Amino acid sequence: MNTTTRFTLAAGAMLLALSATAADKYPALGPLPPPPIPKDNPNTPAKVELGKKLFWDNRLSGDGSMPCVSCHVPGLGWGDGGQISRGYPGTKHWRNSQTVLNSGYYNKLFWEGSVTSLEQQAPAAAGGGVAGNGDDSVMEMRLRFLPEYVQEFNKVFGSQWPRINDAWRAIAAYQRTLNSDAKKVPADRYAMGDKKALNDSQKRGMALYNGKANCIACHNGPLASNQQFFATGVPDHPQFAEDPVGQVTHRWEWYQKGVSESDYRNAKGDAGLFYITMNPKDIGKWRVPSLRELKYTGPYMHNGMLATLGDVVEFYNQGGGAAQNKTKLLKPLKLSAQEKKDLVAFLEALSMDEPLLQDDPKLPGDYQPLPAPISAAK
Repeated sequence: MNTTTRFTLAAGAMLLALSATAADKYPALGPLPPPPIPKDNPNTPAKVELGKKLFWDNRLSGDGSMPCVSCHVPGLGWGDGGQISRGYPGTKHWRNSQTVLNSGYYNKLFWEGSVTSLEQQAPAAAGGGVAGNGDDSVMEMRLRFLPEYVQEFNKVFGSQWPRINDAWRAIAAYQRTLNSDAKKVPADRYAMGDKKALNDSQKRGMALYNGKANCIACHNGPLASNQQFFATGVPDHPQFAEDPVGQVTHRWEWYQKGVSESDYRNAKGDAGLFYITMNPKDIGKWRVPSLRELKYTGPYMHNGMLATLGDVVEFYNQGGGAAQNKTKLLKPLKLSAQEKKDLVAFLEALSMDEPLLQDDPKLPGDYQPLPAPISAAK
C-alpha cells in the first residue's frame, strides 16, 4: 500500500467518524413511516378517488383557471417549475410553489407555517387572493350542480349535497397518498441494508451531509426536515423591486397579514415567519423544507432564487447570505469541488429513481339543474 492510498483511507475513516459523531445528535435519515392520518378524516379509496378529481377540477377556483394541479403539476415535481408560482389572472404570486409530495408529514404548511394540516392548506390555497381566489359559497354551489359529485359526496361523506369543507377533506386525503416509495429511493434502500444502493460518490456525500457540511442539523429524520424555522439570507426575488404588479402583491400581502402601518409602509422583501408571530426576531425565517424528491422539484428556496442543487450547495458552502436574524448554524464550509459534487450526488439519492406521475382523472361533465329545491333545514 503506497503513501497516497494510506492517506486517502485515513482521511475517509476520519470523515466517517466525524459523520457518525454529528449524526448521533439528530434523528437519522431513513424510510418514511406511513403518513399520519387524522382520526376525523380517515383515508378510504373512495375518498382518495374523489380527492384526486377535486385536485384536478378547475371549478375549485375563482374563474375556473386555477385548480390545485395548475400549481402542483406531476410532471414538474408536483410544483410548477418556476421561481415564483403562477398567480391568479391579473395578479402575481410572490413565492415558489412547493411540491405536495410528502406534504402529509408536515406539522406546519406553507413557507411561513401558517396552517397546521392539509385540511387547512387546501382552502387557504383555493381561496388565496393571489392563488385560487375562489369563494367558498360559489365553489360549493358549482359542486352541487354536478350530479356525479352529488352521488360521490353522498357515498363518501353521507351528505345530501356536496359541502365545501368535505371537498377540502377529500383533497387532503388524496395528498396523503403522494409519498416517496422507499423501495425506489437509493438512500432509503441503503438505509434498509442494500449497500450497493449508493455509489462511492453518494457515500462520500452522505458522510459530508452528516459531518463537515452539517446538513443533518436541520434536514434530519425520515422527512429530512426538522420543521423548524431559520433565516439563511436567501436573496430577495427581483420582482419586488422591478415589477409593478409584483410590488402590488408585495404591499398587499403585508397589509392583509395585519402588520402595523409602519411595517406596511416600509415593507422590504418577504418577512416569512414574522407574519405569524409579529416578532421582529422572526423576520426572514422560513420552515425547513424536506430534501426528498429534490431531483424533480427545482428551483429551490421560498422564492426559487437558487436554480440547481449545485447552486444550493454553493450557497451553503459560502455560509448562506446576509440576514438580520441569520442562524448561527451557517458558516463557510470550505468544500472542495469534488466534495460539492459528492454532496449533490447524495442529495439526488434522496429522490426516487423515477418521478411520481399520474394520469389526469376523468372529471364530471356539464352542470345540470338540481332535481329538487335545497331544504334550508339541511
